[in-house]
Amino acid sequence: MSDQAGAWMGLPERVKPLVTAGAVLGLGLGGFFDGIVIHQILQWHHMVSSHANPAVAGNLELNVMADGFFHVGTYVFTVLGIVLLWRAWGRPGVPKSGRALFGSVILGWGLFNVIEGLVNHHLLGIHHVWPAGPGSVLLWDLGFLLWGGLFIVVGYAVVRRGTGVQSLERTPAEAGQGE
Repeated sequence: MSDQAGAWMGLPERVKPLVTAGAVLGLGLGGFFDGIVIHQILQWHHMVSSHANPAVAGNLELNVMADGFFHVGTYVFTVLGIVLLWRAWGRPGVPKSGRALFGSVILGWGLFNVIEGLVNHHLLGIHHVWPAGPGSVLLWDLGFLLWGGLFIVVGYAVVRRGTGVQSLERTPAEAGQGE
């Protein structure tokens, strides 16, 4: 994915471990938010609540168990993100930028929304954002994708600003000049 020597997705190559860790962490945290807030607190849907088979869609015990397996996946992404972050910050040259980490987490959360929305809402149709809510089911599902896309764009912008891309592209000796 390098688009030029030493660059990765428009960022310096050395920020890649931090952005990867934050994005994986964001995938997990985005999933936790979805599962806890939308599945459990608001109860807009469960994991297979729009399954084509009404016996599956209407089976609360099965849906809660599916939600539990979904949370296992989000837990794995969250732990993996923490491990990757620990390793990234232990590597020389990787910036310890809280803003870059925050932006990466937001970006990862957006990736969660887009991937989960495309796969579960549109391709598999096993659940939708708010089938009983006001308006069209499709509009809620598209809004979820739009929210995810917005998170990706904003997260990337925060990473670029938070890492001070220009200062990261300079050598440490250059960065110290004029300060």
